[in-house]
Formats: sequence, structure tokens, C-alpha cells
Amino acid sequence: MDIAVLGGGHGCYAAAADLSEAGHRVRLWRRDAQALQPVIDAGAITLKDARGAREVPIFLASADIGQVLRGAELIVIPSPAIAQQDIARAMAPHLVDGQVVFLPPGTFGAYVMAQLVRAAGNRARVLWAETGTLPYLARKHGVREVNVTIRAIHLPTGVYPASQADAALAVIARAYPAVHACGDALSGALMNAGPIIHPPLMVMNAAPLQHFDKWDIHTEGTQPSVRAVTDALDRERVAIREALGYGAPHYPLADHYNNDRWMYGDAHKKLQKSGDWREHIDLHTHRYISEDTEIGLALQASVARWAGVDAPITQGLLAIVGGFLGRDLRRGPRTLESLGLADLTPAALQQRLHLGA
Repeated sequence: MDIAVLGGGHGCYAAAADLSEAGHRVRLWRRDAQALQPVIDAGAITLKDARGAREVPIFLASADIGQVLRGAELIVIPSPAIAQQDIARAMAPHLVDGQVVFLPPGTFGAYVMAQLVRAAGNRARVLWAETGTLPYLARKHGVREVNVTIRAIHLPTGVYPASQADAALAVIARAYPAVHACGDALSGALMNAGPIIHPPLMVMNAAPLQHFDKWDIHTEGTQPSVRAVTDALDRERVAIREALGYGAPHYPLADHYNNDRWMYGDAHKKLQKSGDWREHIDLHTHRYISEDTEIGLALQASVARWAGVDAPITQGLLAIVGGFLGRDLRRGPRTLESLGLADLTPAALQQRLHLGA
């Protein structure tokens, strides 16, 4: 299958290498041509995992997004949510009928990006989908080298418009057999693990993160008190999903720590053992704040308000992060209020997500 991978981060390089090794014709786009040049020159990415290191040829690497998107049946965008608006505008002139865009994860980007492309004047019938996590726990080890610690075994995926879910999932499953339907795009957004895992780790490890040059929030930073808050936050996520009528499985985050039933299976110990997450984290700029809190947790808080679900942990963490950032995160860019959806009735929102608009 012809697949375009858009972005230059850990998940993007992992996707380009992994999908290429699986036999797909992968075109990798990155807007920073200079940073992409090592991949262009070598024509390959070094993929490392439990099987060792090997060179994986990439069909095409280019900073020309039109060239990368041309002929692609599936477009995979494992980039952070903060990049989605710019990517949507760059994609808009080039998308055509029948293409499927997959956001792992999306943070409601399936809806947001679709609206931006439409606003740019492109009326192509494109299907948008998003899941709850990256298909890989991965970290780049060099300019064209990526280490994959583990691959997802479950990828619950919501589709926009939901009426076309079967068609979208059939395409995505050819690249990622772990995908399965979880409803519409908002359901997919409420599967996102980042806004549940990372805000408590950032808030409750704020002092060591600012004191030490490098700190592993998943090892020293994951203590019983942190886990208790994380579990409470996740219960609020599940309560919101249930209030909106979304069914199980909800993939409770406790399974990530306690057993092998979560999206990655038994991943937490492997994540800790890898050492790849002992890193410098800036509390003001890291994507755990800019993506998972300012966008993801703010979205969850707004949906809780709209659905009338009591979510004190969600609201409290958002307020604390807003306190050290110096701004009110309840007015974030991806709340239902900011997206113009807060005044819709549940039936009207469901219809919009099902049929598209």
C-alpha cells in the first residue's frame, strides 16, 4: 500500500521504518528539509528493537508535501496535536477523494483537521480517524535512527464521519491490524492516554523536573500517590465516556501498570528498563504540557462540563498547570467552546460527528 507519513518526531520515524519493513511503499515528509536530509541521503532509517538494529529502506523522503501525498491511500500523522493545524493547512491543496488520514493519537484532531481542510476550500471526500496512543513506544537515537521499545496490540479508533468507519478502518487495518472500532472521533479522542498519564506526572514531579537535568517520570516519578491521582483521573475519563454513551472497552489506564490487557500489553516495565524516558523536561514547553494538558486535558474538562459530569481531578490538574503557565487553560484552543460545539445538544453533536459537516 502507498502510505504517507507526515512529521519528523519519534513516532513518525518509527512509523516510516516499521511500515516500510512490513512491505509498504512509504513516503516520509518533514517540513524541515535540513533535518530530513540524512534520511534523504541514506535512503533509509535505522530501526532498533528487540530484534536488534537494521537499515530499513524508505521509498521516498521529501520536504515536498504534495509529492509525498500524491497517490497515498493512507496518510499517517503521528505528530503532536500542536502541529496538526499547520499540517492540515499544508495538506489542504493536495488531498483527494478516497484518502484516509490516521492520527495516532488525535486529541480530536480528526474533527479539527477536517474542518481546517474544508475551510481552505478542499471539498474532497477524505476520511479521518484517530486512536488512543502511538502505535509505538519509541525514541529517536540519532538523526535517522529510532528505537522501538514496544508496539501497540490494541488501537481503539474513532472515525470522522463515523458513518464511514468501516471503510476507513479497512484501509488502516492493512497497515495496523491492531485497530478496532470505538465509535466517532470524540470517542477516539477520549481514548487518548496522554492526557491521563502525563498531567499528573508533570504536576506531581514539578520540583524534581525543575531541579534535575534529567528525570525519569515513569520510574522515580511514578510513586503510589501519583498512581492514585492517575487512576482517579482515568475514572473521570471513563465516566465521561459512559455519560456520552460510548461503550466498553474503555482501556482503563490501571491495566497499563497492572497487567497485559492495555493498548501496549505489558509495557510499563519495558518502558522503564529502556532508559529512553530519562530526559530533560521543560515544564513550560514539553509536549506533555503543550499537547496533553493544554489541548488534551482541556478538551476532557470541557466535555465533562458539557456532559454534566463531575470531574474534580481533571479540573484541578488543569488549574494547577494554568497556575504555573500563567493562563486560564479552560479557554484552550480545543475545548468544545472554542470549537463552537458547546451549544449543540447531545443529539446534534452525535449527528454532526456521524455525518460530517
